[in-house]
Amino acid sequence: MKYDLVLLHAPSVYDFRKNSLLAGPISDVVPSSPVFEMYPIGITSIAEYLERYGLRVKIINIANRMLMSEKFDVEAKLRSIQTKAFGIDLHWLPHAHGSIELAKIVKRLHPDTPVIFGGLSSTYYHKELIEYPCIDFVFRGDSTEKLMLLLMNKMEQGNTHYADIPNLTWKKGSDIGYNPLTYIPKDLDDLDVPGYRYAIRSVFKYRNFLDPLPYNGWLQYPNTALLTARGCSQNCLICGGSKDAYDQNCNRNSLALRSPEKLVEDIKFISRFSRAPIFILHDLRQGGHEYVKEFFSRLQELNLKNEVVFELFQYGDEEFFQQINDSVPQFSIEITLETHDEKIRRYNGKFNCTNSKVIDTLNFALKHGCKKIDLFFMVGIPGQTYVSALENIDFCEKIHLACQQDKRIFYFVAPLAPFLDPASPAFENPELHGYKKFCHTLEDHRAAITQPSWKHMLSYETKDMTRDDIVMSTYESAKLLNEFKLKYRLIDKAGYQEINWKIEKSIHYIDKIDYVLSLPGEQQEPELAKIREEIEELNKYSICGKNELKWEVQKNYANFFSLTLVGLEQLYEDYANKIRHLIKPQRRQKFQLDPEQRKMKI
Repeated sequence: MKYDLVLLHAPSVYDFRKNSLLAGPISDVVPSSPVFEMYPIGITSIAEYLERYGLRVKIINIANRMLMSEKFDVEAKLRSIQTKAFGIDLHWLPHAHGSIELAKIVKRLHPDTPVIFGGLSSTYYHKELIEYPCIDFVFRGDSTEKLMLLLMNKMEQGNTHYADIPNLTWKKGSDIGYNPLTYIPKDLDDLDVPGYRYAIRSVFKYRNFLDPLPYNGWLQYPNTALLTARGCSQNCLICGGSKDAYDQNCNRNSLALRSPEKLVEDIKFISRFSRAPIFILHDLRQGGHEYVKEFFSRLQELNLKNEVVFELFQYGDEEFFQQINDSVPQFSIEITLETHDEKIRRYNGKFNCTNSKVIDTLNFALKHGCKKIDLFFMVGIPGQTYVSALENIDFCEKIHLACQQDKRIFYFVAPLAPFLDPASPAFENPELHGYKKFCHTLEDHRAAITQPSWKHMLSYETKDMTRDDIVMSTYESAKLLNEFKLKYRLIDKAGYQEINWKIEKSIHYIDKIDYVLSLPGEQQEPELAKIREEIEELNKYSICGKNELKWEVQKNYANFFSLTLVGLEQLYEDYANKIRHLIKPQRRQKFQLDPEQRKMKI
């Protein structure tokens, strides 16, 4: 089968199956494993948008295919593909190694096929990326769907004049071009983010449901997510998606929102094939009071069966939770509190309120029927000391007692790892915010992510904590949290013992790897090879229970008939698009950005 574009998602470290690492808790609080096999949702919106214009686009989650089977042959898979271009995401910096190694393989197997990179980390490091012989184009910015179509049109026409495509870094022979980053859409209503219609259609159309799976275990736990906005109203110091980071990296100084109407349309579509939870990414309240009011009003009309999960950036009052409870049959919330210390929260920008307001927020949510609250604390944030990190667990107990020991609150602790986010205020001005950076360039991060333990992957220290302090305070916090959960019967004895065993073993192997790295170079690899065989289990939820992060699901999917009907409808829509483009091919050939979006002069 021939494609116009094949989008690939790489593992964090390409050869992880041969060279496993002590990744520790760096992925404990995300759906992915330490391989970071979950791809960014922008991949699906690109695929959906291009297929809307008659192109054939396939997503292959290489990382997940490698995880699912040791026999999966990456090179054999890639060799068999016929496509006009490959796209590889480098959105999250932990993919710095895997994405480029995958690009090298693609270019070796298909030397004449263009390789295109994109994502927030690609945007930040676009000048380094374009110097790699295996990379031909890098798209910058947070919205590249329309720009990708412009580039694909030029390729089809044999046009090699790329200087009129905004946000594009390109290479032609020895010439390199850096086009101005001027395409910054003001809203997202003409996009599906994510492109679930594409995802369902592609399974039927390309007759392969394994390639596009979002992460390992999705078939057993098919939760979905919706993006409310690109950009952010918050300015957290450690976040590469903060207000200042978007301004610097993507030239975005205002939110691009999806309207309540479009969000609810997507929720309605998801509910036709899935009964699993729907996660609303970013705090809805960024859109303002009227935005929130309209969203819940429309949502209430659906009579939804799915649980909806909401993310909170700041204090929530009782009226807000009443709105939620009136609109959905069941809901949960996620709060990244980061620390008990009010001064540090105020400085860092997340949940800038008093601790009594934090407790009020939780009690309001529980009072109005919240099914589950995930509460996250972090080690390694600005201004935090070793003692302060441990005191987070004391605050967990205070919260638990102030919330009548309600077992619907789940507590987590994790390190800020492995890297400081590029473009975040902490990354750009580390000394100002109490950080010492070890990694600056893309190559620095590529080398760091392949280190044998997460301690040596850390791209930073703080003025208050060394790498050793960050690692040990993380594990000590995890032990205290584990004891707290056992004390209040939030976990059973077996769960407590399993986590405690993993923490003790992890500390042992941190020390053992440190010893091996102190040996002469030629002795290190044989000793590390022995360790790799022993640590695989420690990389699976090393400091929390494997099911603690999951929302309870009574039924994963809608019935088979509904799922098939949705797939057939999407196939019909796809073929209708093809017929329209056969009749009026100029619709695609003459595609242009509108004048306000284009506003650039070369």
